[in-house]
Amino acid sequence: MTRHELIENLMVAMETLRSHKGRSTLTILGIVIGVTSVISVASIIDGLNKFVADKVESFGSRTYFVTRFPPGSDPSHLPLKTRIRKYIDYSDAAYLREACPDIETATTFGTRAFFFGDTNVMSYEGQRIERLFLRGTEPEYSRAIPAFSVATGRFISKYDVEHARAVVVIGTDLANTLFPTVDPVGKIVRLNGSLFEVIGMFEKDSGLFAGAGVDQFAIIPLSTFHKDYPNSKELIIAFTVPKGGDLSRAQDEVMEAMRRRRHVPFNAENDFDVISPDFVTNLWNQLTGALVILTGIISSVGLLVGGIGVMNIMLISVTERTSEIGVRKAIGARKADIRVQFLLEAVVLTCTGGIIGIALGAIVAFTVRALLPSVPATLSLFWVVLGVGISVGVGVFFGYYPANRAANLDPIVCLRYE
Repeated sequence: MTRHELIENLMVAMETLRSHKGRSTLTILGIVIGVTSVISVASIIDGLNKFVADKVESFGSRTYFVTRFPPGSDPSHLPLKTRIRKYIDYSDAAYLREACPDIETATTFGTRAFFFGDTNVMSYEGQRIERLFLRGTEPEYSRAIPAFSVATGRFISKYDVEHARAVVVIGTDLANTLFPTVDPVGKIVRLNGSLFEVIGMFEKDSGLFAGAGVDQFAIIPLSTFHKDYPNSKELIIAFTVPKGGDLSRAQDEVMEAMRRRRHVPFNAENDFDVISPDFVTNLWNQLTGALVILTGIISSVGLLVGGIGVMNIMLISVTERTSEIGVRKAIGARKADIRVQFLLEAVVLTCTGGIIGIALGAIVAFTVRALLPSVPATLSLFWVVLGVGISVGVGVFFGYYPANRAANLDPIVCLRYE
């Protein structure tokens, strides 16, 4: 087919759409719904994936954690041999720092939070905060988890830990609530009934999807945490691997050291778990994978309905234009010319629906981003191209049968058709 013939067929297809506006609109509705759902959900997931990756990076892409129980597990539903594991000890991180030359640093920390059944209250001159996360740490903690970087003041020091000092570093949400007009550094707050001096404030970090971020944390020396909350025994160790270091060797080194430290027999399983920094990313990918499958099913139904509508409307068009087909064949049009003409009409129909679907999907994505800044939806060129490709594919697949039927019509029968 020449360029002139292609343009002519496209013009005929556009004229057919214009002459049957209502019918064409109803026909492409399924295509619009399918493409809109694909584009909007894919845009939202793309933005969220980047957001999660950035958050994981801020928490330390080379930071690993040693815990007593597997991550995300409910201890009450674990096997007995797992539930009776020994607690992580306060001095385990110090041991790892000496015994593991392939790690950069290691630090122990403990946490008190409402989801553990704990209650924390911080107050200052009539202002009171109840839902906060209290964590006891060592000086190495801010190196292990970069998200806890100090904006003003300083972090916990070795001297603070050695003397179990009553000092605290707070997140910006806590600072803005308790000290809306003054600098919090140097002020004395009451934390769970005890007086603490505020020595620093963290950089703003709202957390993952406006969840528990650094903004809601109060950090005190680990020794102070141990002294004030002896019943909070569930500790975690964070250790980091230096850039260029062998990740596998460092993990093996830590596991061997922990097994020696905890006197685990050589033929027994570890009585602790080592969590890699991509745990959150892997969990997120599993969740979004299920969402993508669900969206694919919904979109497929919409595209199937739209495709059947396109096939139906094209069959009606073939019937209505039987005489036209006969005239074209009588003056020399080949089967291929007739087939291409009707295929182009089907493709133009579905592409129109696809373009509308892409536009609506983009509007949905950017509306979500504007209303929910924690959901950074991003429209990528890949999904735009895929949306167009899906539209063309539906047009070719469902338009081929009507087009082939039109191409195989007998010209004599067509000319006698009324």
